[in-house]
Amino acid sequence: MKPIFATIAAVFLTVSTTMAQNLDDALRYSRTFYNGTARFMAMGGAFTALGADLSAISLNPAGTGVFRSFEATITPNLGYNNSSTLFNNSRSTDFKYNFGLNQAGFVANLINNEGSSGLVKLNFAYSYVKANNYNENVTIKGISENTSMAEYWAMISNGIYYKELTGSAGIAYDVWVMDTITGSGGREYGSVFCAYGEGDYIFGQTIRRLIANEGYSSEHAISVGANFSEKYFLGATITINKLSYTGHYEHLEADYDEVIPDFNNFTYTDHLEATGTGYALKIGTILRPVEMLRIGAAFHTPVIYRIREYFYDQISSSFDNGDSYSNSNDPMRYSYTLTTPFRATAGVAFQIKKLAIVSADYEFSDYRTARFSRASDGYSYYDENESVKKSLKSASTLKLGTEFRVSSFYIRGGYGIYGSAFKSGEINENMSYYSVSFGLGFRQQNFFFDLAFTNLSNTMKYMMYYDPDYLKPADITYTRNNFTATLGFKF
Repeated sequence: MKPIFATIAAVFLTVSTTMAQNLDDALRYSRTFYNGTARFMAMGGAFTALGADLSAISLNPAGTGVFRSFEATITPNLGYNNSSTLFNNSRSTDFKYNFGLNQAGFVANLINNEGSSGLVKLNFAYSYVKANNYNENVTIKGISENTSMAEYWAMISNGIYYKELTGSAGIAYDVWVMDTITGSGGREYGSVFCAYGEGDYIFGQTIRRLIANEGYSSEHAISVGANFSEKYFLGATITINKLSYTGHYEHLEADYDEVIPDFNNFTYTDHLEATGTGYALKIGTILRPVEMLRIGAAFHTPVIYRIREYFYDQISSSFDNGDSYSNSNDPMRYSYTLTTPFRATAGVAFQIKKLAIVSADYEFSDYRTARFSRASDGYSYYDENESVKKSLKSASTLKLGTEFRVSSFYIRGGYGIYGSAFKSGEINENMSYYSVSFGLGFRQQNFFFDLAFTNLSNTMKYMMYYDPDYLKPADITYTRNNFTATLGFKF
């Protein structure tokens, strides 16, 4: 039998797994990897000090004041997300394509004065930008020698009377993946892998988890920016933020080699749909003390989301004697408020006449300050918020961008490092993101066309369920490739 620690820790583990899911939600909806115009993408998004790009107003609203005339852009994109996993010495790969809209918007002059002193221009802009792309497929597969999700359910259920079991453990009990141990009074459990407590543990089953996530988060940015004497630029942006996320996985455990008595397989399905709307304010400034130098800074208030979720789970099982079972929990609907962290950005850019631009951005955000509140059922989220504070930390982002001009053609490149938001000692303490990008552009007086390719990659450790003494995490490498094209007009 497994150590008695499993029984002692059952209640603690139940709480921990709940918090882990909410911790994932807080970080998923708080981080941003802006997908904008092809020029913005090709230069790594380093636009805090540059402006004059409709994606840039999501970083620094002062960039709205840099525009000199009416401009409109639209940017479709093609994404190819690839994943590679290593679990128990078995490697698997998966991929997913998606096509969508990265950006669309326009900017217009409200005030356009002659001369170069005082209020030269006051501009109004609207821009839609994709802030995150959640589309991904992941396959995790390997042979398990000493653990099972069925054992996890049995472990967290110990001490609970069998008629009071709820959640995934409740339906696992109903389909004979686990059962009460004889003589326990209906409060201790064993899985099919130990003959429900009557025999030794026998493992060797194939574990396969298929993850299929979809969705995005986006911003509708409404901005006003002013140009004072061609040296000082100020701006403010109100954002309407939208998110749509579907998290889905199917967890299969199958005795393909027929080493486990009586057992054939079980499949557990977990499905979550989340939609939300949030609001935030951004303010910023750009200074141009000399012609070749621009310095920018901006502050973003937290986004206050109201999120609605729909969740269901189900399980099916089959056994060597031909019996099969299936059950599901009633779907759940609930809502809550999430307040994301504030964000501060600073940037510097050097422009060498009309030949080249070099820009750099620094961004800071404290992910410990993400907060859940106002649950539809009155739940306080105290434990989940404490988990956020204990597990997450502040993180920095560094982005670099370059642009070279040859007549009407432009060559661009960019690089970015998005620091890990997890504290030291957490399983994903080293989960930083790295981006590499390049692109080309062609510009005429009233028309421009840009292309860009961006690669965003990271590695992470993924725990399918909480059994740290026996379950090894899967190592996942994500590679997200994004191809964008921008068509723009000036008048």
